[in-house]
Amino acid sequence: MTPDPQRPSRPNLLLITTDMQRYDTVGPDAPEVLRTPHLDQLTREGAIFERAYAESPMCVPSRLSMMTGQSVATHGVIGNTPSSEIIGRQGTLPDLLRSAGYQTAGIGKMHFGPQRARHGFDETTIPDDYYRMMERQGDSGTQPMRHGIGQNEMYPARATVHESRTLTAWIAEECVKYIRYRRDPTVPFFLWCSFSKPHPPLDPPEPYYSMYDADEMPRPVRGDWSTPENCPPVFRVSQQRSGYDTIPESIYLAARAAYFGLITHIDYVIGRIFTALQDIGEYDSTMMMFTSDHGEYLGDHGASSTMFFHEVSARVPMILRLPKGSSPDIAGRRIDSLVTHADVLETFVTAAGSDAPPTDGRDLVAVARGEIESRPYIVGTTGLFPNRAPQPPYLAITDARYKYIWYPEGGVEQFFDLQSDPTELTDLSVDASVAEAKSELRRLLIADVRERRPEWLADGELAYYAPLDEPLSEVHRAGWPGYIGELSEQDTRH
Repeated sequence: MTPDPQRPSRPNLLLITTDMQRYDTVGPDAPEVLRTPHLDQLTREGAIFERAYAESPMCVPSRLSMMTGQSVATHGVIGNTPSSEIIGRQGTLPDLLRSAGYQTAGIGKMHFGPQRARHGFDETTIPDDYYRMMERQGDSGTQPMRHGIGQNEMYPARATVHESRTLTAWIAEECVKYIRYRRDPTVPFFLWCSFSKPHPPLDPPEPYYSMYDADEMPRPVRGDWSTPENCPPVFRVSQQRSGYDTIPESIYLAARAAYFGLITHIDYVIGRIFTALQDIGEYDSTMMMFTSDHGEYLGDHGASSTMFFHEVSARVPMILRLPKGSSPDIAGRRIDSLVTHADVLETFVTAAGSDAPPTDGRDLVAVARGEIESRPYIVGTTGLFPNRAPQPPYLAITDARYKYIWYPEGGVEQFFDLQSDPTELTDLSVDASVAEAKSELRRLLIADVRERRPEWLADGELAYYAPLDEPLSEVHRAGWPGYIGELSEQDTRH
């Protein structure tokens, strides 16, 4: 299709996100067996940021940072709090882009609360629309998520609907319809395409369910610190509470095969979106960004799900591709600067030709071109353990070389050399050879939090609680991690 000569010169903006996708499933860190041709092509056409982090590795904190350009320490959300308690309709990413003349749409999992909040979007289409449609159109034998595996369980299952009827395929097709038929061709658009996978349930449809063999999967790694006897007590208890400590490695390998299947399914349907852009003559004139809200342990360190600031939990994939003809281009670059979700707003609003309001973000185009320096460090908040709120959270900091993590229960520290030990197998917190580096990161962490969130400290210092000691029998009665079905009234269905 020939491009419209009346089309605005500013680029379309496409943000593609996934939920719970690890950093090591995209780009040079991905295993060779994993099939992601479209994300691979996006990496060749754009830059990959190899040190992108979710400052608080949970859904809502990351999404609020993308929507506001604020770091987690600024907006203060470290759990899955209803978004309307923090933001409204003004000053958000879609609102700023609307003010700049863009048509805006959010399609897929927004995880706003209440789920019908739009927070500045012209329109949103969310998983609730999919589940209502499926309920109207099919009987009980053709409904999604009827296998019984819940939203945070590690056991794999096969999708209960055909590939074309899955939520993943539906999100992609809604994006295709928007691009082809629903957008206003006289103005540029901003589209947030938000996939809800590979978050559990790990239930890919065929052919993706059978695409990967468990025997081909990378085996989970386990640090010297992650045995029940050596790990921070809260890390042990958090896994025991959900029964993750009882899952054998064979199940984790099967879970990884299903997880890879879900990622490949997403990648393939992304090809439908790229094709739609190409067919209407807008592929070359669209800026694209791909990232995920946080990672997933997936058996590493004997753990599952997310929460703490380890690499597989907090580090995320991030790719930025500029429109064709951008100069200088950033195609094929690998960027080691520290970046976060707070950078999304600044990047897109700048690309739209507007000045972003004061934020904690940086323009990733300028970062990729080397026009601005990297952050010296990123502060992470590693979640709130159940029943401990409103006590101070777990805290962490990384300068890309080292990482320091603080667990208040018993005052437990962890310290990793990410350069020599990228998978965090060795805790160096008591190693004298890195004592100076550890002390400096700890000092920076306390100073930063004392300035921005003093309530996260105790009398200006890192909080200290009595050591955690819960009987195993009590811990294992605390609750199974699943049990969110297709009839949930929250935007948490996958």
